Amino acid sequence: MMTGRNDTGTGAQEGFWTIILAAGKGKRMRSDLAKVLHPVCGVPMLIHSVVAARAAGARKIVVVVGHQAERIRGLFGKDELIFVEQHDLLGTGHAVLQAREVFKNYTGNVVILCGDVPLIQPKTVQALYNRHRSEEAVVTVLTTIPAEPAGYGRVVKAKDGRVLKIVEEKDATTEEKQIREINTGIYCVESRFLFGAVKSLGNRNAQGEYYLTDIIEFAFNNGRRVISAPASDPEEVMGINTREELEKACRRMEARGRQ
Repeated sequence: MMTGRNDTGTGAQEGFWTIILAAGKGKRMRSDLAKVLHPVCGVPMLIHSVVAARAAGARKIVVVVGHQAERIRGLFGKDELIFVEQHDLLGTGHAVLQAREVFKNYTGNVVILCGDVPLIQPKTVQALYNRHRSEEAVVTVLTTIPAEPAGYGRVVKAKDGRVLKIVEEKDATTEEKQIREINTGIYCVESRFLFGAVKSLGNRNAQGEYYLTDIIEFAFNNGRRVISAPASDPEEVMGINTREELEKACRRMEARGRQ
């Protein structure tokens, strides 16, 4: 059981609430099946994320669904998950905004996970949450340094280590593309700040989407503290976008089970 101040804002049990992003189609999987329904070791990858969130201490889990929403809901039966739907897939910031009504009376911290990161370990989620609280940050970004950062959003930092912004590769300058530390798409954010920030997002970028990553620069520009929490194992926080990555995740999970 985690200790410290109450994070629910309602006098209930300690812990954090979680949003899991699971609305995408996953075009690069070359399949009609929603990406988060693809199995890793026989289990749809979204279930792995839900299990990790619960084991890390999540008190409430909200899943943002879109493509094949009913099929995804059907995975969980009478499970106490809350589902919200993103009818128009306009980016990760827009996806989070769909959950605002669920969080309207919540003043604690929100851990944002991805339904396509099945190898995430509960201890990594706990470490992110604990660092966020101990550093009294408004946003904490889980980052890592892969062997090849191409294709990922780069983490731009000030000299003192604070995070200034995250730049998606399609929007990055040549200099920014030299940065090796990348965004995993996993965050811990103060709830009141989160929903205020995502409401203010614009979509002037190469994708024409509302990026959740833009809340970083919004926080910095408003004098709020944004930090990073490093994940030492890039494979653990790897997002699954292709069949090849799916096979790699299966091998990694099988090896983990043999240890």
